[in-house]
Amino acid sequence: MKKPILFAGAWLVAAGCLASTGNAPVVVSGTVADEASKAGLLARLREVYGAERVVDQVAVGMVATPANWDSYVQRLVGPNLKMITRGQLKVDGNAVSLRGDVANEVQRQRIASDIATSLNPTYTVNNGLRVVASEQSLLDAALADRIIEFESGKATLTESGMGILDQMSAVLLKLKNKKVEVIGHTDNSGSRASNLSLSQARAEAVKVYVVTKGIDPESIAVSGEGPDRPVADNRAPEGRARNRRIEFKVAQ
Repeated sequence: MKKPILFAGAWLVAAGCLASTGNAPVVVSGTVADEASKAGLLARLREVYGAERVVDQVAVGMVATPANWDSYVQRLVGPNLKMITRGQLKVDGNAVSLRGDVANEVQRQRIASDIATSLNPTYTVNNGLRVVASEQSLLDAALADRIIEFESGKATLTESGMGILDQMSAVLLKLKNKKVEVIGHTDNSGSRASNLSLSQARAEAVKVYVVTKGIDPESIAVSGEGPDRPVADNRAPEGRARNRRIEFKVAQ
């Protein structure tokens, strides 16, 4: 479950799920100095995440805040926070700390830049975001643009093809039965109908093989695209070889 969390405070604590997907709530709690600060923060959260996701548990009380504190906190709540999963943003006076997971270093730097430009120099920022490879990137890295080979015109895996699938199976096991589609492709040699049938059969053969390695068959869907989605020029032998491929796609 994705649980990015926002904390803000000089005794405001706002906590909740700030992920871009799903309908998990953004729970805002703690204490702010006045009703205007509370209203401004809630309005910003509702603007970014939708009113239906924001749960108000904010109190108004006797707390001291730095000058323009509520304005700076509102500026911190930007759309790029949606890229964080299992995270936490905490603002305690003029001390800001951020933790959670992002998919790549570009996202981490983008969020860090957003925060830095939102604040004045009196604020300190502790960026604890970590880069965690996405499920799709793990599959892509394991396949590494290699071609899973079959015997010519057949759905029979070669030894080299099985070797690659051994590595793919190890990654699929790490995904803990995440739904993955195996997609077969061919070049344009022969009829489209025969190529569609061959690509489907090859995708099925891949599924059968990875299931023997411990993958749950219910987690693997298969399809065959035949020659319809080439990635290279079919007029050249090397292009046709690249088009005869298997793809692994994590279900969205």
